[in-house]
Amino acid sequence: MRREVDKYFYDVVKACDAIHQFTMDKTLRDYQSNLMLRSAVERQMMIIGEALNQAVHLQPDLSEQISEVREIVNLRNVIVHGYAVVENETIWGIVTDEVPALARQVNKLL
Repeated sequence: MRREVDKYFYDVVKACDAIHQFTMDKTLRDYQSNLMLRSAVERQMMIIGEALNQAVHLQPDLSEQISEVREIVNLRNVIVHGYAVVENETIWGIVTDEVPALARQVNKLL
């Protein structure tokens, strides 16, 4: 089971790294005006949310080790099912404030 969880963690780290690469040297204005960039970031956020959802199903105590894991999974659901209400400012804030911290947390668990 731990191997499966590590696979999901690896996917999370890869997605966080991809988001960092996509948004490096970019601004909120760049993000808002670039459909391809928004799509790429949202895709990686969906991967993060799904991977963490699967990892928590396999190892429920992860909810205590990864801050805001439920909110991350819920964001994935909003992006997939409620895409029309996703706000660029909210996603950008998550990209700049939350994604780096998540990558550090998951790297420690790997």
